[in-house]
Amino acid sequence: MFKMIMGGLAVLLLAASAAFWMLRPGTQRTEGSAAPDFALPDQNGRIHRLGDYAGRWLVLYFYPRDDTPGCTREACRFRDDIDTLGKLDAAVVGVSVDSVRSHAAFSRKHGLPFPLLADRDGRTAAAYGSLLDLGIVRFARRRTFIIAPDGRIAARFERVDPARHAEEVRDRLLALRRSGDARSFPQPGRD
Repeated sequence: MFKMIMGGLAVLLLAASAAFWMLRPGTQRTEGSAAPDFALPDQNGRIHRLGDYAGRWLVLYFYPRDDTPGCTREACRFRDDIDTLGKLDAAVVGVSVDSVRSHAAFSRKHGLPFPLLADRDGRTAAAYGSLLDLGIVRFARRRTFIIAPDGRIAARFERVDPARHAEEVRDRLLALRRSGDARSFPQPGRD
């Protein structure tokens, strides 16, 4: 009996150690560092690269799965705030490891007016420290990066509440634009 209990505890400890190892933080991309480049297809098969957004703000948000409750709430909040974010000269782009086909259905179902990028191999999510790889299943962690017009990471969000995240991003963008150096953070209408 004692051997069975000890064996069970050993297996439990081994499983817990493996789980903690898989859940460890990924590569940290700090504010002010260069944003990692990417080249990923959107829901229509069009390839998007970081350079496509040079000269304007980019809200790059990673999310676990298409059409799940939290991911749908977050995407719809960005959809509802897209005009406000656009007035701040910010583009919104979502990224997950789901397929182009899954992104197309999700985007169509919820009328999402921004690209959803298919990071099938998880390389982009990993480059941003946002990949959770559990071996047989992997997904993007819910994280957001605001990338400045010069390609640097201006802000990062690791603890995201899907219900109010779009407002947090909007508020941070406003603060960045107010406090930013005009040379590093150009604003629309200024030379």
